[in-house]
Amino acid sequence: MKRIVILGGGYGGIAAAKKLAKIFKKNNDIEITIVDKNTYHTLMTELHEVAGSRVDPDSVMVSYERIFANTKVKVITDFITGIDFEKKALVSEKAKYPYDYLILGTGGAPEFFDIQGIQENSFSLWSLEDAIRIRQHIEERFRLAAKEPDPEQKKQMLTFVVAGAGFTGIELAGELMERRDVLCARYHIDPRDVRIIVVEAMDRVLPIIEEPLRKKTEKYMRKHGIEIMLKSPIVAAEENLVILQSGESIKTETFVWTCGIHGSEFTSRIPLEKGHTARGECSIASEEGIHGMSGCRFEEDETYIVGKRGRILVNNLMQTADYHDIYAVGDNLWFVEEGKVLPQIVETALQTGECAAENIAADIQSKDKKAFKSNYHGFMVSIGGRYCVSNAGGIKLSGFFAMAMKHMVNLHYLFGLAGINACWAYLKHEFFHMEDKRTLIGGHLSYRMQGFWAVPLRMWLGLMWLVEGVNKIGEGWLNFSAGTKSGWMFSKGVTQAGVKAAADAATAATGAAGDYAADAATAATGAADAAAEAVTAATGAAADYASDAVSAATGAVADTAAEAVSAATGAVSAAADSAHEAFGLVWDTAKSIIPYDSGFVTWFREIFMDSMAAYIPYQLFQVMVVGVEVLIGLALIGGLFTFPAAGVSIIMCFVFIFSGMFSWSQLWFIFAAIVMLGGAGRSFGLDHYVLPFLGRKWRSISLVQRYHLYGGEPVNTKKKR
Repeated sequence: MKRIVILGGGYGGIAAAKKLAKIFKKNNDIEITIVDKNTYHTLMTELHEVAGSRVDPDSVMVSYERIFANTKVKVITDFITGIDFEKKALVSEKAKYPYDYLILGTGGAPEFFDIQGIQENSFSLWSLEDAIRIRQHIEERFRLAAKEPDPEQKKQMLTFVVAGAGFTGIELAGELMERRDVLCARYHIDPRDVRIIVVEAMDRVLPIIEEPLRKKTEKYMRKHGIEIMLKSPIVAAEENLVILQSGESIKTETFVWTCGIHGSEFTSRIPLEKGHTARGECSIASEEGIHGMSGCRFEEDETYIVGKRGRILVNNLMQTADYHDIYAVGDNLWFVEEGKVLPQIVETALQTGECAAENIAADIQSKDKKAFKSNYHGFMVSIGGRYCVSNAGGIKLSGFFAMAMKHMVNLHYLFGLAGINACWAYLKHEFFHMEDKRTLIGGHLSYRMQGFWAVPLRMWLGLMWLVEGVNKIGEGWLNFSAGTKSGWMFSKGVTQAGVKAAADAATAATGAAGDYAADAATAATGAADAAAEAVTAATGAAADYASDAVSAATGAVADTAAEAVSAATGAVSAAADSAHEAFGLVWDTAKSIIPYDSGFVTWFREIFMDSMAAYIPYQLFQVMVVGVEVLIGLALIGGLFTFPAAGVSIIMCFVFIFSGMFSWSQLWFIFAAIVMLGGAGRSFGLDHYVLPFLGRKWRSISLVQRYHLYGGEPVNTKKKR
């Protein structure tokens, strides 16, 4: 049994675990374990959205249960304090975890460059806890400023300083810009009283991107009221004060430091060779790691001073310099490729994680290892939820299309992470549940209608489908002795299966009945002839007398009536002509949407009806049509399985449309069914009770969990030991 242990569930650790699970899927002699202090993977690139209150915290949390349910990857939640290199085991306060191969993916931590007062007086944005602290703090500043009578104190409360004009700093400033407008409206504060300042030591923002995109970014930010201070190194910070090299100081109660990252706090506790170390050895850490201490509430015994930390030196196979059975991936490694250090970005973490996994697998399988070769595809930087700049695959975009590209890239990563489950959750957070119109298409997808408004429409639509089915029963669709009633759906000359057999049986029955009926008719005809002669004689005289009287009486009346009718008809005709000229027939909604004799309908009949449906016995075909219509009606009326019932309703309507027998006046069936897809059965319907029960059962199925074919969290049916 080979034990592969991965410390850390970041981008690199997850990539390594998924790659190993795929390689050794059928090998029961390989054990893969992830050890992490959290129960979830954090989408680090989206933390600025949480900090700026664009999305909720759970939007950046993807539980390990969702990622690894019913795979061979075992997840352990524990805080690792060190490594026993001799016994080859991770060590925590409660347990030891032995390994044959170890992958270190402990991530990075903010680098404060040993500048006086920075860590103690700033927020950082390098964890979910950081993002939540910033989120709550900003809301509190606006709430307090709204009732602050002192103008100077109010100005300090409403000044927000972001140090660093890299990806994190620019994206956070963009989120604050949008949040400013929302909070100003909520607390009745003039937006002009709010200052958002980006302070950068270099002479440009986003230094690693092309000049045209940099200019667009800076122009957009300045246009929306963000101040950008370039060539302005920060040399110190005090409580509510940021001090610049120029001697200028900025009074603020919100100072966020985003100026760089280095090795994690964990690297200070393991004697592995570092390729580069952080400045100073006095960073403060808590159980969350190294972070800005502003807004934190820790007791003295809950924090400690971190020693020498840095990025672990690795070779081109991602093996550490000290131990070849220990690999490092992601932000905590140091590797120089073609004269450049690997950047601490997501693509580096993903690619180094896969490289380490492949080389461990190669070592186990006695194959040749592969040297690491980076393959970066570009970057994307959002400034709020409506604007972005990107260079993906050499395609440079800005604005709407760049934002759309960023969403597509995020969805691509999430699909590989947890399939449809993660993608659907992302779409809900970023579009369907978004508040304050903070998306690239505003709030068009986020407005939601209460389900009870659709109840009357749901029941009426169901009633109409039920009536359609019952009417077909009345028309003889289930009376098979009358022959087929669905022949109109097929081309002329096409005989449905079962029709010929029914016709032969009917012919035989008709022959026997015809012989008997002929004999009876002959006998009856003889008697009828005699009776006719008697009646003729009796009625002759009476008829002659009555005819003379009637002729005389009706002559005068007929003439008068004819004149009156002629006059009335003339008036009506004239009025009709005038109305037709004035209005005409705007739209004959009784006509078929697609004419029965059109080329498309003919093609549809020949391809789908004549070539497929015609081979179904007409009795079964008609039972299916009637049954589906009745079941749709009952399902919608009862609000049970409303979504599939509405989906089948739409399909049936299109079948009738393509058959040339669906009029414009019936088109509302489709639009009503579309409304039903939004969960109309959960309000005053059986779906309210049935779907949660079935959902729990569905999420507990192993195959469903393995391929992420569910929403929410999986249901663990395994008994805990």
